[in-house]
Amino acid sequence: MNRRQFLALTTAATGYTVLVRAGDPPLARHPSREAIGTALDRVAPPEDRRRRLTEEPHMRLVDLESDVFIAGGGVAGVCAALAAARNGARVILVQDRSRLGGNASSEVRMHIVGADNHGARAGWREGGLIEEIRLEDAAINPHRAWELFDLMLYDKVIREPKITLLLDTTLYAADTRRRRIREVRARCDKTEHLYRIKSELFVDCTGDSRLGLETEAEFRVGRESKAEFGESLGLDQADQQTLGSSILFTARQHDRPIPFTPPPWARKVTKEMLQFRGVSSWEYGYWWIEWGGQLDTIRHNERIRFELLAILLGVWDYIKNSGDQPTSANWALETVGMIPGKRENRRLMGDYLLRQQDLQDADRTFHDAVAMGGWNLDDHPPDGFDSWRERPFRSIPLPGVYPIPFRCLYSRNVVNLLMAGRNISATHVAFSSSRVMATCAVVGQAAGTAAALCARHQVTPRALYEDQGRLRELQQTLLRDDQSIPGLANADPADWARTATVSASEEHGVTRAAHVLSGQVRDLPGEWQHRWAAPVTDGEAWLDLEWPTPLKIGTVQLTFDSGFQRELTLSASNAVNRRVVRGPQPETVRDYQLIGITAGGEQLLLADVRGNYQRLRRHTFTPATIRRLRLRITATNGAPLAAVYEVRCYEDPPGTH
Repeated sequence: MNRRQFLALTTAATGYTVLVRAGDPPLARHPSREAIGTALDRVAPPEDRRRRLTEEPHMRLVDLESDVFIAGGGVAGVCAALAAARNGARVILVQDRSRLGGNASSEVRMHIVGADNHGARAGWREGGLIEEIRLEDAAINPHRAWELFDLMLYDKVIREPKITLLLDTTLYAADTRRRRIREVRARCDKTEHLYRIKSELFVDCTGDSRLGLETEAEFRVGRESKAEFGESLGLDQADQQTLGSSILFTARQHDRPIPFTPPPWARKVTKEMLQFRGVSSWEYGYWWIEWGGQLDTIRHNERIRFELLAILLGVWDYIKNSGDQPTSANWALETVGMIPGKRENRRLMGDYLLRQQDLQDADRTFHDAVAMGGWNLDDHPPDGFDSWRERPFRSIPLPGVYPIPFRCLYSRNVVNLLMAGRNISATHVAFSSSRVMATCAVVGQAAGTAAALCARHQVTPRALYEDQGRLRELQQTLLRDDQSIPGLANADPADWARTATVSASEEHGVTRAAHVLSGQVRDLPGEWQHRWAAPVTDGEAWLDLEWPTPLKIGTVQLTFDSGFQRELTLSASNAVNRRVVRGPQPETVRDYQLIGITAGGEQLLLADVRGNYQRLRRHTFTPATIRRLRLRITATNGAPLAAVYEVRCYEDPPGTH
């Protein structure tokens, strides 16, 4: 197709065209302001004085219903909510803060890490929703403003028409009968509302397992003994201690000296106390300002906050005033967190308990795998900074990434309760790896997707697991949505692309056009087994899928290369940011068109995309009967090669019924 033919095509086929520009969500959600406003009105209906509770006469009672209720709006809860809603479920998401993100938000400012483990396992960055979030943040927030990360998460959630978001709202009670949750209660004192919420499925993403606690779900706290599960890293004697919490700070360099005087309650920190804790850079605080695991990290949170602030200010006093760091003279604190970033408390018990051996066995597989982890086994002394005579962590590398089974994501005794985040079913040793936020995010996507399927099919999570057909549906749905599950490949019978013949303008090096139908969407560094790549020669590169007989196509899904070999996170650390591209990832295709060719040779422009920076794009349009589909690429975000992992084609949008 030459340029003149293409220009004629674009004017002749506007009835099919979907024009997408930078900033559009990758799955094309476009609710109007009016629709969003109407949804928000649901949580604050008109005054009705009869809807009061005797014990709370000044609070208005609001009844809400959903298919899936999610408690907790950290990255696990956000990913669970997005996954459930995008798979057709009506979702209510309750978050007890005024912003989403949890430990990744501007209130705590911990950067998201996961299976790629700071480059130790390059190429294993998580796909799916957390990749969508990371790519969005890097593209629209290159200057690393934490509050804009919060706003981006809010935007993603508020755009989903099936999600009702309740911020500043705390879950406080649940009605559970015959091991099934019937309804929960939540309150927002800022708006003076009490919410009574009925749902089919419930997902605990609170980290502290507050929903599980209210429903009498079985849980455990603390560190197991070696003998209980045969874990070599367990204790000789089990205890109730956990990892501690941390408070982070940021600092900025000025053009003149900035003095610092600590308050009288700050701790006095000495050089000896820092013998295993370096203070050579000051722009980003220190995770090892950790304390409180020897206490109950929930009930003693105020004491833990005080001690962490006292340690933080004592460390800064040492940096500024000890004379040991003279180049700190022009540096000043910019932000100091007031919310302890919590690592550990209750872990809910599922039908399977993830343990040390599962993570260290390189050949371990689970037939019900739905997510992956890969962070090192990373344990800390419970009393944190007070153990200054020893190193602040014990990190044991793993042989590779590991699968996480679905049985770890639902309660073994409450039949309609799932969990995601740092409260999944795991021993303390396994938890020391699975607790990091990118792993929590992919587990959230798995739990949210499972909850949506359970609601759709009217089954419990355990019944979904026991039905091998439903379990395969869950896994294939997750793969379709770019979830990373080691060892699994696309086997979706509804994907027409799997029956096509593929050709391309060029096949660079060892790449082949047919690689886009391999069923895999990841190559490790140096590999080209699952990507097609070609230079954008004379302004374009193209990839064709052709069928022996015409097919009706209404959805095309594309998975592009987004540079999995690099880290991608929001961090105040200069060292981390030297490994990150803060902007669209160069490898990602930026501008492209989708063109359908009918049996009679008519050419239909199905999508015209400019300014893309996302890895996964799904285009839905008026179904067209075509014999050939062309992906025409005209630009990347900087890389010389245009690279595509996968093309999928469906008659209807995935998940429609």
